[in-house]
Amino acid sequence: MPRTPAELFAYLEDLGIEVATVSHPPLFTVSDSQALRGEIPGGHTKNLFLKDKKDNFFLVTVEEEAEVDLKQIHHVIGAASRVSFGKPEALMEFLGVIPGAVTAFGLINDEKARVRFVIDSALLEHGTINAHPLTNEATTSIAADDLLRFARATGHEPAILKVSA
Repeated sequence: MPRTPAELFAYLEDLGIEVATVSHPPLFTVSDSQALRGEIPGGHTKNLFLKDKKDNFFLVTVEEEAEVDLKQIHHVIGAASRVSFGKPEALMEFLGVIPGAVTAFGLINDEKARVRFVIDSALLEHGTINAHPLTNEATTSIAADDLLRFARATGHEPAILKVSA
């Protein structure tokens, strides 16, 4: 059973990580997010759940306006072949979220570390990073270093790479 936002917040608190969360109507796209979230400072994320032909899965987190070349990204992230988007069923199985709510916080649900976490180096230039807390009905702000610490605590060593154009 996937973790709930409340369980995520308790996990973060146990790690000594402070976050701030703003509730809002459900947001499914970056443009929805930009229109409805208000003025939340920091870098806002776009997340790509990808798989290669050998069923290796990747969560690639970039700044919301970053351009990513999906025809070439496999060279950067170490995929075995060109990548495609993972199916919603795999997204729920591995990260415990639905399309439109993909988030780095989903790593908490990947207890067997089957998904490789890739974060764009440009996103980490922001002191604060904003992501959905397992639901697209809220935005959670976390310090960039704390997001990396969270990922490591879930068993995912972040691959910090330049994936955006």
